[in-house]
Amino acid sequence: MPDHLRIGAHVDQTDPIAEARERKTDLVQFFLGDPQSYKGPQVRYAGGAEALREAASSAGVNLYVHAPYMINVATTNNRIRIPSRKLLQQHVDAAASIGATGLIVHGGHVASENEVEKGFDNWRKAVAATDLKLPLLIENTAGGDHAMTRELDRIGRVFDAISEAEGAEMVGFCLDTCHAHAGGIELATAVEKLKTLTGGVDLVHANDSRDAFDSGADRHTSIGTGQIDHEGFLEVLRSAQAPVLVETPGPATRHVEDFEWIRARL
Repeated sequence: MPDHLRIGAHVDQTDPIAEARERKTDLVQFFLGDPQSYKGPQVRYAGGAEALREAASSAGVNLYVHAPYMINVATTNNRIRIPSRKLLQQHVDAAASIGATGLIVHGGHVASENEVEKGFDNWRKAVAATDLKLPLLIENTAGGDHAMTRELDRIGRVFDAISEAEGAEMVGFCLDTCHAHAGGIELATAVEKLKTLTGGVDLVHANDSRDAFDSGADRHTSIGTGQIDHEGFLEVLRSAQAPVLVETPGPATRHVEDFEWIRARL
């Protein structure tokens, strides 16, 4: 396995340190609160944010936080965009308070082809309006004709727009292999192209897919059991030179099997 490759998993938020120990890893991702709600973040770790920060530091565990799925700062719908910006700032603050390495957020979408250009500009405005206290990693998404980060061209245009905003240096990219496969991006050359478009790949979500290439379906499955190009998948891990998190179903033992599948082939 390449020396640079570190593998962890998305875990339950109650005790991420215990979850990391159970998987024998020093890298975990989790939600802060309900991912399907506009309610503000919650630190469910006993003792709160400061206790989690200290526990992670003592254990040598790197924490990543995944923002709620509800956040969509690209939309032209004020009833969604304005609460999304508020929720994004709240999660930036909460993730920083626990000493997280980064906050991952989906790219969002607009309602029609006519609004796509506005979606790029709304991303610029969102970055400019957010006090980014830690790296914000925008993740590619699997489906939707009007998604901001499904297609390579649009991913590049999001980052072009963001580059004009104050705070752009705090924005990076998270590559999800299931989403790329389902979104029609060839994995074998994905990293090379994305580095040109975004400046780099800062994190990899390593997930297999239950569905066919370019299906638009976001359904993760255990590594090695799905329909993605597994050689292309391994090339992503080799070439990204970034931390790796699996978001596959099942308990810790299944995640350990995912780690072992990867390690055996790298």
